[in-house]
Amino acid sequence: MKENRSSFSGKIGFVLAAAGSAVGLGNIWRFPYLAAKNGGGLFLLCYIVLALTFGFTLLTTEVAIGRKTGQSPLTAYGRICEKWKGLGILACIVPIIILPYYCAIGGWVLKYFCTFITGHSSETVADDYFVGFITADVAPLIFAVIFIAATAIIVFLGVESGIEKYSKILMPVLFLLIVGIAIYSLTLKSENNGVVTTGLDGLKVYLLPDFTGITFKSLMSVVMDAMGQLFYSISVAMGIMVAYGSYVKKDVNLMSSINQIEFFDTIVAIIAGMMIIPSVIVFMGKDGMSAGPGLIFVSLPKIFNEMGAVGTVVGIVFFITVLFAAITSSVSIMEAVVSSIMDQFKLSRRRSTVFVTIYALILGVVVCLGYNKLYFELTLPNGSVGQILDVMDYASNNLMMPVLAILTCILIGWVVKPETIINEVTRNGEKFGRKNLYIVMVKFVAPVLLALLLMQAVGLF
Repeated sequence: MKENRSSFSGKIGFVLAAAGSAVGLGNIWRFPYLAAKNGGGLFLLCYIVLALTFGFTLLTTEVAIGRKTGQSPLTAYGRICEKWKGLGILACIVPIIILPYYCAIGGWVLKYFCTFITGHSSETVADDYFVGFITADVAPLIFAVIFIAATAIIVFLGVESGIEKYSKILMPVLFLLIVGIAIYSLTLKSENNGVVTTGLDGLKVYLLPDFTGITFKSLMSVVMDAMGQLFYSISVAMGIMVAYGSYVKKDVNLMSSINQIEFFDTIVAIIAGMMIIPSVIVFMGKDGMSAGPGLIFVSLPKIFNEMGAVGTVVGIVFFITVLFAAITSSVSIMEAVVSSIMDQFKLSRRRSTVFVTIYALILGVVVCLGYNKLYFELTLPNGSVGQILDVMDYASNNLMMPVLAILTCILIGWVVKPETIINEVTRNGEKFGRKNLYIVMVKFVAPVLLALLLMQAVGLF
């Protein structure tokens, strides 16, 4: 007897929910600073090519596995091939690790939004404001708990009434906000020693490739950064797309949906860069982009302050945008874990959500305390120095996700064969426009690129 399973109401619900998962902090925060670090247009070019090939392959594979099996990541791989069911455990461990620290960062975003909307934006300009907040004993815990609660409520409500309903509201609003800020950033200008810098100058830095001093090694570094970003941008190798794929009805055109997710995510990522980089160039010059991960919480508040009174409004709009993006992504991460518990242990959504929420709260507290009571410094294999959050991020994103993606490619490319995915995608007679590309990528190109990414993560090159 086939068990009843929740589903998205249709194609639009699935596309917006999947896009909501994909469009998160990775797009709005990580993408712009990686683009600036890697020569602007050169990074964009590499990213777009990889999105249409590498990203497309992984996204198609995971969504098709989910719909074919009708199962969450923990149990789906065993349905594809019994001997490979252990891969489902890895696919479930990844979101389990990510959820607590992602919610902690979501709490940071919520804190900044509250600071701006209550009229205290000038306080964020202080050099020690961000560090002072994350190292505080209580405040980070409060905001993380609120963020986790908001995430849990949406997941608790279910697929159609929760995830799909709120994605249909948040995603269009999110897109309009990003476009609006991007357009505004292009109108900015500043003068320093008689030299006028405009938002369009910043746009040129962002879009035009800079081949100065490019070597094969530096080009490979750009390619690896772009490929690493794709994991964040399209939510692959973390069980999410398998879970969401399992909620897609059999009559939905899967390839059309995947193409739309791919397009929407890439456009948002590019526009997010347009939203941030021109304003940084105008007020801080190219040196301002060296802020890296601290860009959102350290550099941008200073830029909003430079804008004067209008900067407070822009700051409010910006942080509500980032908050929406963070919520839609954290919902998808929690759902990957909740659905796994439901399928494996046959528990209700209510009990599964409560269980995962308690776990997220406990580990979220540990992550927050990692900046004060539990503080330590650990040198990671890639040369960076990290605390609890950084160690969890490194373990999940730099190690487990590439390994999961490699093993998935081997399973589909060589064990059960690409026809397993192709037949699911074309089950209703739909065309698979990039079928030959998919076969070559999943069998040969993607595993090699992923192996290189993994080698880079462990410091082998």
